[in-house]
Amino acid sequence: MKAFQLTGLREMALRDVPDPQITHPTDVLVQIGVVGVCGSDIHYYTSGRIGSQVVEYPFTVGHECAGTVLEVGSAVTRVRAGDRVAIDPAMTCGQCDQCQSGRENTCRELRFLGCPGQAEGSLSEYVVMPEHSCFPIADALSLEDATLSEPLAIGVYAVEQSGLARNARIGILGMGPIGHSVLLPALHAGCRDCYCTDLIDSRCAAATRAGAAWVGNPQHQDVVAAIGERVPSGLDLVFECCGQQEALDQAVALLRPGGTLMIIGIPETDRISFNPDQIRRKELTLVNVRRQRGCVQKALDLISAHPADTARWITHRYPFSDTPAAFDLVAGYRDGVLKAAIHFAK
Repeated sequence: MKAFQLTGLREMALRDVPDPQITHPTDVLVQIGVVGVCGSDIHYYTSGRIGSQVVEYPFTVGHECAGTVLEVGSAVTRVRAGDRVAIDPAMTCGQCDQCQSGRENTCRELRFLGCPGQAEGSLSEYVVMPEHSCFPIADALSLEDATLSEPLAIGVYAVEQSGLARNARIGILGMGPIGHSVLLPALHAGCRDCYCTDLIDSRCAAATRAGAAWVGNPQHQDVVAAIGERVPSGLDLVFECCGQQEALDQAVALLRPGGTLMIIGIPETDRISFNPDQIRRKELTLVNVRRQRGCVQKALDLISAHPADTARWITHRYPFSDTPAAFDLVAGYRDGVLKAAIHFAK
């Protein structure tokens, strides 16, 4: 089969690789139809690593995907050949202490599509996934819609983990796809006002259209002061979605005493820092978000219920043959890109 593989920093090549095979009774062979380009894919493309996960070339990235089932193992009952499915890229062992305690997202034997040292990614014609990673999609949803369930599931999970209460005032720092994936479930959970920031004006405009109460660009104004004027007592929750030290500092300043910082963004650096005097005196709660658990179907249901809200997320579409161009676009934040989708030929 054909796969686009990373061959060096900012280098990709279309290569012939072996077809994946069903080897376990619970395996499902899927023909990929659409892949979304994620920020983590771009980290591997531009720097070759995320923390301890380092690319060994050549390597296939990609994990936001959906496709059509071609073949199933002898024990599969959840899907059958011909079904269109969204794919949860996490492949958990189900046996370790984390899985047994309901923490599959921190599985000690986790394999994740497109993660170095774990599993080749979905920028290929076919993948084999365990049955539990395959979610049949409603007839009304396109494969493109279904790819959004992966980032949206992270947002749904983050909102659930935050304990967001109705009428809460929240902040979302970084309005890329993950920021939007937090905003949608937060609004539907009943938050009172959402204050959003981003360094890209087109993303600020998109956040306004999506229902944010206020949006600001830190390059043009003091966002901490501007939000402080509107909410002098401080925000109840802040979701940090861009992985930047400046945003973490802003989040600490924006939170009220007793507030909660949800850390979702992936920093490109090995260390981040906090002012201990500020977080101690405010008695802030810091919560790290590790992908998601149990939220893919919830995300699909949310997409089905509010298709217009998610339809705006995908701003650019490319054929599989133009995958490098899609990666260059997203890596350069060009042309107002929010999310790029790569379509395979039918």
